[in-house]
Amino acid sequence: MAKDIHHFIGGKLVAGSSSRSAPVFNPATGEQSGTVVLASGDDVRTAVAAAKAAAPGWAQTTPLRRARILNKFLHILEERTEELAAAITAEHGKVLSDAKGEVQRGMEVVEFATAAPQLLKGEITENVGTRVDSHSMRQPLGIVAGITPFNFPAMVPMWMFPVALACGNCFILKPSERDPSASLLIAAWLQEAGLPDGVFNVVHGDKEAVDALLHDPDIAAISFVGSTPIARYIYSTATSNGKRCQALGGAKNHMIVMPDADLDQAVDALMGAAYGSAGERCMAISVAVPVGDRTADALIAKLEPKIRALKVGPGTDPEAEMGPLVTRQHRDKVSGYVDKGVAEGATLVVDGRGLKLQGYEDGYFIGGTLFDNVTTDMTIYKEEIFGPVLAVARAPDYATAARWINEHEFGNGTAIFTRDGDAAREFAHDIQVGMVGINVPIPVPMAFHSFGGWKASLFGDHHMHGPEGVRFYTRLKTITTRWPTGIRAGADFAMPTMK
Repeated sequence: MAKDIHHFIGGKLVAGSSSRSAPVFNPATGEQSGTVVLASGDDVRTAVAAAKAAAPGWAQTTPLRRARILNKFLHILEERTEELAAAITAEHGKVLSDAKGEVQRGMEVVEFATAAPQLLKGEITENVGTRVDSHSMRQPLGIVAGITPFNFPAMVPMWMFPVALACGNCFILKPSERDPSASLLIAAWLQEAGLPDGVFNVVHGDKEAVDALLHDPDIAAISFVGSTPIARYIYSTATSNGKRCQALGGAKNHMIVMPDADLDQAVDALMGAAYGSAGERCMAISVAVPVGDRTADALIAKLEPKIRALKVGPGTDPEAEMGPLVTRQHRDKVSGYVDKGVAEGATLVVDGRGLKLQGYEDGYFIGGTLFDNVTTDMTIYKEEIFGPVLAVARAPDYATAARWINEHEFGNGTAIFTRDGDAAREFAHDIQVGMVGINVPIPVPMAFHSFGGWKASLFGDHHMHGPEGVRFYTRLKTITTRWPTGIRAGADFAMPTMK
């Protein structure tokens, strides 16, 4: 029986005032598992009002107390990883092992955020001028919001709200309406950990809710992860309304395979990076760039049988290596990209279209797909497919491979596989991409570093989590102090120079 999925506002589940809703499906079966209420502008305003009421008290809560609440939340996540992973798999479709990995990576950001007392320390300098001291402090912005995608319904919100809460902000989460249940578990567990009502709120919705968040005058900052066209819209709209914004967009991540690379290691890396989570990752490797035809031929020869042997099935099957795509519409869109690749002249080595699994005929499955002889003018090279489709673009030399990456619209992640330290160093230094892997196919930074790409993969000045996250969710204030000494020098109308 399909369940009703409501908002979480002011510490309780709220149906809201909207009459609009959307179905939620199990991607493995194609069956409707729930109905999510889509927020109206009034519902968003209710969430903002709850956050506004809670904001003064939360901002005045000591950093140590905030850290202790997050630490208790972390322990709850550790104890209930299986429950959260099962909710992710049921609505997103990824295999359970991948869902557990998502939760683990999110927990690492929570753990980082528990260091709030250390992160929020300011600086002080004595005697910047005669008997004048200066010190700085970081203060919360107030109310901030996060708009998150379907592909990581737990991890991406945890890139945002733990740091925001640790810094003393109240948070409003607008998760994807395709897989909304994980956000409600998170909200309930934060409340159980001791978070005051109104500090963390969840509103489900579509563009109406997003626009309400972007235009609300009480929201100081917006964090977003999604496609580049939407990221550009979010950034331009938020900033035109005076908000701070970090908007992470799309990706087309290349992996160079040099002639001296350990080919078995490179192939294993490509299998996980291209087909893990059915390619629905912003850090997925979707273009392999072998240098030289001999390298390319050997790479294809090793990849093809492994792709054909991929175990595709429902995410709950412990034998499955790859689950379904998130919706029927997205599966059809990915199949359309495969059609276009064939039409534009790429060599289709492995075709995943039309995959049907016994007992799951209505699921949104597509098999692993491999193209060879892909050129830089083809649609499947230029656009983000967000599915289990790997394109092999043969480069005659390293310089050409690097130039292709630097000329691409996106600059999210990239990797090189080589034994040559000189080539690796040159690649890391010169490549125009935000996150770089050396013999690491998915170079997602750990929580105490920061996540973000370059070019059309990021709009805004700050990357997510780590030190950049703290800077994003706080304002810097500097105080200059002089105490009376009984000595009067008279008014000075020149620019202060602290002589």
